[in-house]
Amino acid sequence: MTRPGTPRDRRAGLTLVELLVVLAIVAVLIGLLLPAVQRIRDAANRVTCGNNLRQIGLALHGYHDTYHVLPPGLRRPPDPYAYMGWGGRILPYLEQQPLWEQAQKDYKQQPNISPTAGHTGFHTVLSVFVCPADGRTNGRIQPENTDAAFTHYLGVMGKSSGSRDGVLYLDSRVAFRDVADGTSHTLMVGERPPSPDNRFGWWYAGAGQSASGDADMLLGVADYRTTFRYPTCPFGPYAFGPGRPWDVCDTFHFWSRHVGGAHFLFVDGSARFLRYSAGPILPALATRAGGEIVEEP
Repeated sequence: MTRPGTPRDRRAGLTLVELLVVLAIVAVLIGLLLPAVQRIRDAANRVTCGNNLRQIGLALHGYHDTYHVLPPGLRRPPDPYAYMGWGGRILPYLEQQPLWEQAQKDYKQQPNISPTAGHTGFHTVLSVFVCPADGRTNGRIQPENTDAAFTHYLGVMGKSSGSRDGVLYLDSRVAFRDVADGTSHTLMVGERPPSPDNRFGWWYAGAGQSASGDADMLLGVADYRTTFRYPTCPFGPYAFGPGRPWDVCDTFHFWSRHVGGAHFLFVDGSARFLRYSAGPILPALATRAGGEIVEEP
């Protein structure tokens, strides 16, 4: 029984106005939190990406210590490992000796490389070649209806695929002594996600453009489109700058899914994040003996 003068009990709860205020506060907090989470995720991806390039740099230096030259970017027949990219040739220095031995066996059985040739390496994903900012590790190629393992790190051919003034290109045999511009001022490997249609960006082997590996595991910093694919893409040259995951034309220049720039490995083994504002000096950094004076990026 309610005592005289005592207000009646009311149901505990929020009014509509109070509920709307709470929802608005939650929305504001989420709006503040999401960019912070994205920045943390991007920072973590950049650390992993830089570490991948440092491992690749150590492997390239290990190859150079053994053969006194860097691996060829690509070689054509009659080379026993025709169309194998430089990434395949450094497998022993990436602690991938079993995969290297399997590649040797596969080439003896089937020297004509293709997505359907049955090479184990062609379909094997190696995390050291994958940037987590993009996340794609392999993709299905049509009409071959087979998978290819990707790389996000392409050897720098120089200014373009035909200039041969970088350190990794068709039939290259570049030694550190040949890098007259200085190993700390010369690019060796850079970031570029695989093409949206899975046609370019294979780490193990591939012809690329003009059977030179261009756009597959090699790329110039001011490269051209010479493939019959993507006829609507301009001829070029293509400059270092932001790209879009769905645009096949961005296959022909260095870029990354990071915010503001991309990682590059220098010949001295250092990995640095270059912002897109460094685009104008990239051609000078890409040449091994151009004689250019380049300010530290």
